[in-house]
Amino acid sequence: LERFGLPERVVINDGFEVNGRVYMEVEGSMPTTMAKSVGFGIVEFASEFQRLKPDLLLVIGDRYEALAAVIAAAYQNITIAHVQGGEVSGSIDESARHAISKFSHYHFPATERAGEYLRRMGEDPERVFVVGCPVGDLILQNDDFLPKNTFNEVSLGNKVDADKPYLFVIYHPVTTEFGNETHQVEELLFALHELQHPTVWLWPNIDAGSDRISRVLRRYRKEQGDSWLALVKNFDPSTFQKALKSAAVAVGNSSSFIRDSTFTGTPVVLVGDRQIGREHGENLISVSCERERIRAAVQKQLNHGPYEPSTLYGNGTASKQIVEMLERIPLYSQKRLHYIFE
Repeated sequence: LERFGLPERVVINDGFEVNGRVYMEVEGSMPTTMAKSVGFGIVEFASEFQRLKPDLLLVIGDRYEALAAVIAAAYQNITIAHVQGGEVSGSIDESARHAISKFSHYHFPATERAGEYLRRMGEDPERVFVVGCPVGDLILQNDDFLPKNTFNEVSLGNKVDADKPYLFVIYHPVTTEFGNETHQVEELLFALHELQHPTVWLWPNIDAGSDRISRVLRRYRKEQGDSWLALVKNFDPSTFQKALKSAAVAVGNSSSFIRDSTFTGTPVVLVGDRQIGREHGENLISVSCERERIRAAVQKQLNHGPYEPSTLYGNGTASKQIVEMLERIPLYSQKRLHYIFE
Protein backbone atom coordinates (compact mmCIF):
# COMPACT_ATOMS: atom_id res chain seq x y z
CA LEU A 1 0.00 0.00 0.00
CA GLU A 2 1.23 3.48 -0.88
CA ARG A 3 0.61 4.88 2.59
CA PHE A 4 2.96 2.27 4.04
CA GLY A 5 5.75 3.13 1.63
CA LEU A 6 5.06 0.57 -1.14
CA PRO A 7 7.86 -1.92 -0.26
CA GLU A 8 7.65 -3.30 -3.80
CA ARG A 9 9.97 -0.47 -4.80
CA VAL A 10 12.68 -1.89 -2.56
CA VAL A 11 12.44 -5.26 -4.34
CA ILE A 12 12.69 -3.62 -7.76
CA ASN A 13 15.54 -1.33 -6.71
CA ASP A 14 17.47 -4.39 -5.55
CA GLY A 15 17.37 -5.72 -9.10
CA PHE A 16 14.58 -8.28 -8.86
CA GLU A 17 11.70 -8.71 -11.28
CA VAL A 18 8.19 -8.75 -9.83
CA ASN A 19 6.43 -11.74 -11.41
CA GLY A 20 3.12 -11.37 -9.63
CA ARG A 21 1.19 -9.17 -7.22
CA VAL A 22 -1.23 -10.23 -4.50
CA TYR A 23 -3.99 -7.81 -3.50
CA MET A 24 -5.26 -8.93 -0.11
CA GLU A 25 -5.42 -6.04 2.36
CA VAL A 26 -8.86 -5.01 3.58
CA GLU A 27 -8.78 -1.44 4.87
CA GLY A 28 -10.30 -0.58 8.22
CA SER A 29 -7.63 -1.31 10.85
CA MET A 30 -9.95 -3.69 12.75
CA PRO A 31 -9.58 -7.32 13.89
CA THR A 32 -12.31 -8.26 11.41
CA THR A 33 -10.47 -6.67 8.50
CA MET A 34 -7.26 -8.49 9.47
CA ALA A 35 -9.12 -11.82 9.45
CA LYS A 36 -10.70 -11.00 6.09
CA SER A 37 -7.28 -10.05 4.71
CA VAL A 38 -5.99 -13.53 5.56
CA GLY A 39 -8.94 -15.03 3.69
CA PHE A 40 -8.40 -12.86 0.63
CA GLY A 41 -4.70 -13.64 0.84
CA ILE A 42 -5.29 -17.39 0.67
CA VAL A 43 -7.48 -16.94 -2.42
CA GLU A 44 -5.06 -14.59 -4.17
CA PHE A 45 -1.91 -16.55 -3.32
CA ALA A 46 -3.58 -19.76 -4.49
CA SER A 47 -4.25 -18.17 -7.88
CA GLU A 48 -0.71 -16.83 -8.20
CA PHE A 49 0.85 -20.16 -7.20
CA GLN A 50 -1.33 -21.95 -9.75
CA ARG A 51 -0.11 -19.52 -12.42
CA LEU A 52 3.57 -19.37 -11.43
CA LYS A 53 3.99 -23.00 -10.32
CA PRO A 54 6.93 -22.34 -7.94
CA ASP A 55 9.13 -25.19 -6.76
CA LEU A 56 9.45 -23.75 -3.28
CA LEU A 57 7.97 -21.00 -1.12
CA LEU A 58 10.33 -19.13 1.21
CA VAL A 59 8.60 -17.14 3.97
CA ILE A 60 9.85 -15.22 6.97
CA GLY A 61 8.53 -14.42 10.42
CA ASP A 62 5.02 -14.30 11.78
CA ARG A 63 2.95 -11.94 9.65
CA TYR A 64 -0.58 -12.86 8.62
CA GLU A 65 0.41 -12.32 4.99
CA ALA A 66 2.91 -15.18 5.35
CA LEU A 67 0.27 -17.35 7.03
CA ALA A 68 -2.06 -16.88 4.06
CA ALA A 69 0.75 -17.75 1.66
CA VAL A 70 1.74 -21.01 3.37
CA ILE A 71 -1.85 -22.23 3.57
CA ALA A 72 -2.29 -21.64 -0.15
CA ALA A 73 1.05 -23.33 -0.91
CA ALA A 74 0.52 -26.35 1.35
CA TYR A 75 -2.73 -27.30 -0.37
CA GLN A 76 -0.96 -27.17 -3.73
CA ASN A 77 1.86 -29.46 -2.58
CA ILE A 78 4.50 -26.75 -2.73
CA THR A 79 7.56 -27.22 -0.50
CA ILE A 80 7.75 -24.49 2.15
CA ALA A 81 10.82 -23.13 3.96
CA HIS A 82 10.37 -20.86 6.98
CA VAL A 83 12.90 -18.32 8.27
CA GLN A 84 12.75 -17.22 11.95
CA GLY A 85 10.42 -19.92 13.21
CA GLY A 86 10.39 -21.15 16.80
CA GLU A 87 10.53 -17.72 18.45
CA VAL A 88 8.32 -16.63 21.32
CA SER A 89 6.55 -13.27 21.26
CA GLY A 90 3.33 -11.57 22.28
CA SER A 91 0.02 -10.95 20.44
CA ILE A 92 -1.52 -13.06 17.69
CA ASP A 93 1.83 -13.05 15.88
CA GLU A 94 3.13 -15.90 18.02
CA SER A 95 0.23 -18.14 17.02
CA ALA A 96 0.76 -17.19 13.37
CA ARG A 97 4.48 -17.96 13.60
CA HIS A 98 3.94 -21.45 15.01
CA ALA A 99 1.15 -22.16 12.51
CA ILE A 100 3.50 -21.20 9.67
CA SER A 101 6.10 -23.59 11.10
CA LYS A 102 3.57 -26.42 11.15
CA PHE A 103 2.94 -25.94 7.42
CA SER A 104 6.67 -25.69 6.63
CA HIS A 105 8.97 -28.50 5.52
CA TYR A 106 12.29 -26.79 6.26
CA HIS A 107 13.21 -24.39 9.02
CA PHE A 108 15.89 -21.70 9.31
CA PRO A 109 15.59 -20.40 12.89
CA ALA A 110 17.72 -17.51 14.07
CA THR A 111 18.83 -18.82 17.47
CA GLU A 112 19.67 -22.09 19.16
CA ARG A 113 16.71 -21.74 21.51
CA ALA A 114 14.32 -21.20 18.61
CA GLY A 115 15.71 -24.29 16.91
CA GLU A 116 15.20 -26.32 20.07
CA TYR A 117 11.60 -25.10 20.37
CA LEU A 118 10.92 -26.25 16.80
CA ARG A 119 12.31 -29.69 17.53
CA ARG A 120 10.20 -29.90 20.70
CA MET A 121 7.14 -29.02 18.63
CA GLY A 122 7.73 -32.13 16.56
CA GLU A 123 9.67 -30.76 13.60
CA ASP A 124 12.19 -33.12 12.04
CA PRO A 125 15.60 -32.31 13.62
CA GLU A 126 17.30 -33.03 10.29
CA ARG A 127 15.28 -30.26 8.66
CA VAL A 128 15.95 -27.58 11.29
CA PHE A 129 19.00 -25.45 10.47
CA VAL A 130 20.04 -22.70 12.91
CA VAL A 131 21.52 -19.99 10.69
CA GLY A 132 21.05 -16.67 12.49
CA CYS A 133 18.97 -13.71 11.34
CA PRO A 134 19.38 -12.54 7.70
CA VAL A 135 18.95 -8.90 8.69
CA GLY A 136 22.30 -9.16 10.47
CA ASP A 137 23.95 -9.72 7.10
CA LEU A 138 22.69 -6.33 5.93
CA ILE A 139 23.60 -4.59 9.17
CA LEU A 140 27.16 -5.88 9.27
CA GLN A 141 27.74 -5.06 5.59
CA ASN A 142 26.28 -1.55 5.85
CA ASP A 143 28.47 1.50 6.18
CA ASP A 144 27.59 3.80 9.07
CA PHE A 145 27.26 7.02 7.10
CA LEU A 146 23.94 8.79 7.62
CA PRO A 147 23.72 12.24 5.99
CA LYS A 148 22.73 15.05 8.33
CA ASN A 149 19.45 15.76 6.49
CA THR A 150 18.35 12.10 6.14
CA PHE A 151 15.29 12.56 8.35
CA ASN A 152 14.44 16.12 7.35
CA GLU A 153 13.99 15.13 3.70
CA VAL A 154 11.21 12.61 4.46
CA SER A 155 9.64 13.68 7.76
CA LEU A 156 6.79 15.82 9.00
CA GLY A 157 7.39 18.07 11.98
CA ASN A 158 10.56 19.06 13.74
CA LYS A 159 13.93 19.06 12.02
CA VAL A 160 16.05 16.27 13.50
CA ASP A 161 19.67 16.14 12.41
CA ALA A 162 21.02 12.63 11.94
CA ASP A 163 24.47 13.67 13.19
CA LYS A 164 23.15 14.62 16.65
CA PRO A 165 21.69 12.39 19.42
CA TYR A 166 18.08 11.37 18.72
CA LEU A 167 15.49 8.84 19.87
CA PHE A 168 14.16 6.33 17.32
CA VAL A 169 10.56 5.26 18.01
CA ILE A 170 8.24 2.61 16.56
CA TYR A 171 5.02 1.61 18.30
CA HIS A 172 2.78 -0.93 16.58
CA PRO A 173 -0.70 -1.93 17.76
CA VAL A 174 -0.95 -5.08 19.91
CA THR A 175 -3.66 -7.13 18.23
CA THR A 176 -4.58 -9.07 21.37
CA GLU A 177 -5.04 -5.79 23.25
CA PHE A 178 -7.25 -4.15 20.63
CA GLY A 179 -9.05 -1.11 22.02
CA ASN A 180 -6.17 -0.02 24.27
CA GLU A 181 -4.06 1.61 21.56
CA THR A 182 -5.02 5.19 22.35
CA HIS A 183 -4.11 4.93 26.02
CA GLN A 184 -0.89 3.03 25.31
CA VAL A 185 0.48 5.41 22.71
CA GLU A 186 -0.50 8.43 24.82
CA GLU A 187 1.52 7.03 27.72
CA LEU A 188 4.53 6.61 25.43
CA LEU A 189 4.05 9.94 23.70
CA PHE A 190 3.76 11.99 26.87
CA ALA A 191 6.70 10.19 28.49
CA LEU A 192 8.81 11.42 25.59
CA HIS A 193 7.11 14.82 25.70
CA GLU A 194 8.53 15.27 29.19
CA LEU A 195 12.03 14.53 27.91
CA GLN A 196 11.78 16.82 24.85
CA HIS A 197 14.64 14.90 23.22
CA PRO A 198 14.82 15.10 19.40
CA THR A 199 12.84 12.09 18.18
CA VAL A 200 12.28 10.28 14.88
CA TRP A 201 8.98 8.36 15.04
CA LEU A 202 7.95 5.88 12.32
CA TRP A 203 4.27 5.33 11.58
CA PRO A 204 2.77 2.03 12.81
CA ASN A 205 2.17 -1.02 10.64
CA ILE A 206 -1.16 -1.99 9.06
CA ASP A 207 -2.47 -4.14 11.94
CA ALA A 208 -5.78 -3.58 13.72
CA GLY A 209 -5.55 -0.43 15.82
CA SER A 210 -2.96 1.37 13.70
CA ASP A 211 -5.42 4.11 12.72
CA ARG A 212 -5.94 4.97 16.39
CA ILE A 213 -2.20 5.30 16.98
CA SER A 214 -1.85 7.54 13.94
CA ARG A 215 -4.78 9.65 15.14
CA VAL A 216 -3.09 10.28 18.50
CA LEU A 217 0.13 11.38 16.80
CA ARG A 218 -1.70 13.74 14.46
CA ARG A 219 -3.71 15.24 17.32
CA TYR A 220 -0.54 15.78 19.35
CA ARG A 221 1.10 17.66 16.48
CA LYS A 222 -1.98 19.86 16.11
CA GLU A 223 -2.39 20.63 19.81
CA GLN A 224 1.18 20.58 21.14
CA GLY A 225 3.25 21.42 18.10
CA ASP A 226 6.29 19.37 17.11
CA SER A 227 9.30 21.07 18.63
CA TRP A 228 10.98 17.71 19.29
CA LEU A 229 9.08 15.22 17.11
CA ALA A 230 9.64 14.19 13.47
CA LEU A 231 7.19 11.70 11.93
CA VAL A 232 8.37 9.43 9.10
CA LYS A 233 6.29 7.07 6.93
CA ASN A 234 9.08 4.54 6.36
CA PHE A 235 12.72 4.05 5.35
CA ASP A 236 14.33 1.72 2.87
CA PRO A 237 16.03 -1.22 4.66
CA SER A 238 19.55 0.22 4.50
CA THR A 239 18.53 3.64 5.84
CA PHE A 240 16.41 2.02 8.53
CA GLN A 241 19.36 0.00 9.82
CA LYS A 242 21.64 3.03 9.80
CA ALA A 243 19.01 5.07 11.66
CA LEU A 244 18.65 2.34 14.29
CA LYS A 245 22.39 1.93 14.70
CA SER A 246 22.98 5.68 15.06
CA ALA A 247 20.12 6.29 17.50
CA ALA A 248 20.90 7.32 21.06
CA VAL A 249 18.03 5.07 22.21
CA ALA A 250 15.40 3.02 20.34
CA VAL A 251 11.98 3.07 22.03
CA GLY A 252 8.84 1.06 21.29
CA ASN A 253 7.68 -2.48 20.53
CA SER A 254 9.11 -3.39 17.13
CA SER A 255 10.83 -6.77 16.81
CA SER A 256 13.67 -4.98 15.01
CA PHE A 257 14.52 -3.25 18.27
CA ILE A 258 15.12 -6.69 19.80
CA ARG A 259 16.75 -8.56 16.96
CA ASP A 260 18.50 -5.92 14.86
CA SER A 261 19.82 -3.94 17.82
CA THR A 262 21.87 -6.89 19.06
CA PHE A 263 24.15 -6.48 16.03
CA THR A 264 24.72 -2.78 16.76
CA GLY A 265 24.52 -2.45 20.55
CA THR A 266 21.95 0.34 20.31
CA PRO A 267 20.30 0.98 23.71
CA VAL A 268 16.65 -0.11 23.63
CA VAL A 269 13.59 0.52 25.79
CA LEU A 270 11.00 -2.14 24.95
CA VAL A 271 7.48 -0.95 25.81
CA GLY A 272 4.55 -3.24 26.60
CA ASP A 273 3.86 -6.91 25.87
CA ARG A 274 3.96 -7.15 22.07
CA GLN A 275 7.37 -8.88 22.20
CA ILE A 276 7.04 -10.57 25.58
CA GLY A 277 9.25 -13.64 26.01
CA ARG A 278 11.51 -12.90 23.05
CA GLU A 279 15.26 -13.46 23.36
CA HIS A 280 17.21 -10.22 23.66
CA GLY A 281 20.66 -8.86 24.38
CA GLU A 282 21.92 -6.93 27.38
CA ASN A 283 21.23 -3.66 25.55
CA LEU A 284 17.48 -3.86 26.24
CA ILE A 285 15.33 -2.66 29.16
CA SER A 286 11.71 -3.84 29.19
CA VAL A 287 8.98 -1.71 30.80
CA SER A 288 5.20 -1.65 31.03
CA CYS A 289 3.28 0.97 29.08
CA GLU A 290 3.33 3.60 31.83
CA ARG A 291 4.76 7.04 31.17
CA GLU A 292 6.88 7.33 34.30
CA ARG A 293 8.46 3.92 33.79
CA ILE A 294 9.09 4.70 30.13
CA ARG A 295 10.59 8.11 30.87
CA ALA A 296 12.90 6.72 33.55
CA ALA A 297 14.05 3.84 31.34
CA VAL A 298 14.79 6.13 28.39
CA GLN A 299 16.78 8.47 30.61
CA LYS A 300 18.71 5.51 32.00
CA GLN A 301 19.61 4.32 28.50
CA LEU A 302 20.59 7.84 27.44
CA ASN A 303 22.95 7.97 30.39
CA HIS A 304 24.37 4.52 29.60
CA GLY A 305 25.14 4.95 25.91
CA PRO A 306 25.93 2.17 23.38
CA TYR A 307 26.43 -1.46 24.44
CA GLU A 308 28.75 -4.10 23.06
CA PRO A 309 27.23 -5.85 20.01
CA SER A 310 26.05 -9.44 20.47
CA THR A 311 26.04 -12.57 18.29
CA LEU A 312 22.78 -13.84 19.81
CA TYR A 313 21.07 -13.61 16.40
CA GLY A 314 24.02 -14.69 14.30
CA ASN A 315 27.28 -13.51 12.79
CA GLY A 316 26.18 -12.09 9.45
CA THR A 317 26.25 -15.29 7.36
CA ALA A 318 22.58 -16.32 7.54
CA SER A 319 21.69 -15.51 3.93
CA LYS A 320 24.63 -17.46 2.55
CA GLN A 321 23.75 -20.48 4.67
CA ILE A 322 20.09 -20.38 3.62
CA VAL A 323 20.97 -20.16 -0.08
CA GLU A 324 23.42 -23.07 0.19
CA MET A 325 20.76 -25.19 1.92
CA LEU A 326 18.06 -24.33 -0.61
CA GLU A 327 20.35 -25.37 -3.47
CA ARG A 328 20.65 -28.92 -2.17
CA ILE A 329 17.56 -29.82 -0.13
CA PRO A 330 15.08 -32.21 -1.77
CA LEU A 331 11.59 -30.93 -2.53
CA TYR A 332 8.71 -32.81 -0.95
CA SER A 333 5.16 -32.16 0.18
CA GLN A 334 4.22 -34.78 2.79
CA LYS A 335 5.76 -33.98 6.17
CA ARG A 336 5.66 -36.05 9.31
CA LEU A 337 6.10 -34.79 12.85
CA HIS A 338 8.89 -36.28 14.96
CA TYR A 339 8.05 -36.41 18.64
CA ILE A 340 10.67 -37.12 21.26
CA PHE A 341 8.63 -39.89 22.89
CA GLU A 342 8.45 -41.98 19.72
